[in-house]
Amino acid sequence: MVEAWTLLPSRWLARLALFLMMVFGLCPQASAEAPVVFVIDLEGPINPGTAMYVERGIAAAAEAGAVLTVVRIDTPGGLATSMRSIIKAIVNSRVPVATFVGPGGAGAASAGVMVTVAGHVAAMAPGTNIGAAHPVGAGGQDIDETMSEKVVNDMVAYARGIAEGNGRNGEWVEKAVRESVSITAEEALELNVVDLLADNVPQLLTKIDGRKVGMPQGEVVLRTAGAVLQPFEPGIRDRILKTISDPNIAYLLMMIGLAGLYFELAHPGAIFPGVIGGMSLILAFFAFQTLPVNYAGLMLIALAIILFVIEVKVTSYGLLSIGGLISLTLGSVMLFEDVRVSLRFLMPTVLLVGGFFVVVAGLAFRAYRRKPMGGEEGLIGEVGVVKRAIDPEGLVFVHGEYWNALALERIEAGEKVEVEKVEGLTLRVRRCAS
Repeated sequence: MVEAWTLLPSRWLARLALFLMMVFGLCPQASAEAPVVFVIDLEGPINPGTAMYVERGIAAAAEAGAVLTVVRIDTPGGLATSMRSIIKAIVNSRVPVATFVGPGGAGAASAGVMVTVAGHVAAMAPGTNIGAAHPVGAGGQDIDETMSEKVVNDMVAYARGIAEGNGRNGEWVEKAVRESVSITAEEALELNVVDLLADNVPQLLTKIDGRKVGMPQGEVVLRTAGAVLQPFEPGIRDRILKTISDPNIAYLLMMIGLAGLYFELAHPGAIFPGVIGGMSLILAFFAFQTLPVNYAGLMLIALAIILFVIEVKVTSYGLLSIGGLISLTLGSVMLFEDVRVSLRFLMPTVLLVGGFFVVVAGLAFRAYRRKPMGGEEGLIGEVGVVKRAIDPEGLVFVHGEYWNALALERIEAGEKVEVEKVEGLTLRVRRCAS
């Protein structure tokens, strides 16, 4: 008799053996022990949203015990405050950080230059470029001469310190800040701006395997051969924050929110403007947590709204509206500390939203002063026709309805009368002057 197990195909026996080894922990541990490398994509403008994403990624890499964090860079630059936040996270990281400008066609301009040279390892892909780090305003406009000199000197000292601290060419980095020079990946390697070239992240890990890097805790030897890549994906919160952290977007959300709530208060019951306004204001205040808000600017904008509201109740012949527009403009300009809403964006927004407030205030004022159309007050002064002679009581037709009427004199049917007073369900009337 043939044993049943001998009838099983050999491949099934192999699978069964593998299953038992996995259950009892006898599997080879090579994959489980493979080093992990976190990959963070720094793509697009650098703002508080992207800075928080990179900071969280570097912290997550340390918690996961990764051997390296790769920050893959493709950026036109961004806010200096956000750039410094990213660099602080890199410099103080417990896990070595490799900055990599890639893939081919990518670039590290402006603030991206400083982030690149801040890495414990700096690399670029062929076909990329780096440079043009001269500071400009948040909207891309030039800074005035006096302020520019201060900002440039500060940025040069900061950038040279970061680059030379990592053994890189601080002199070229200074030229990138002062003269906006830009170079290719090959030139960056020749000038010691970066450490090596690599086509992609896997090739980068192969090339830096065994390299020694200086860390706050001492020298660390990178063991990246065969490492498993772990992308650090941005969450929904990161995506939303990245979008609304733009000063222009945050400012627009605030103005939409104020306009929506103002319209709802001026015309109670509209509902939709109030809902949109409330949501926009919440998002705006969420974005303000990541932006350097100047509270004097915020108070000037609030004062402008108060002036527009008072305009509805007080006859000022437009003076309150003019004051509101001036306050709104000053508040908008002063809203953020070291970043500015683009003037090309700010002025049309102020004119549009300010005009909206003025128009709504004007309509609300006219409605407030208009004679009531219903109720007892709406009947006073109305003219009607006598349907049954009044002596001293009768019947009149006023405002589309029949009413009992009283008068101090006899008034014949067919004559016109004016309502003087409403007494319950009876009108006190008088004969209209001919």
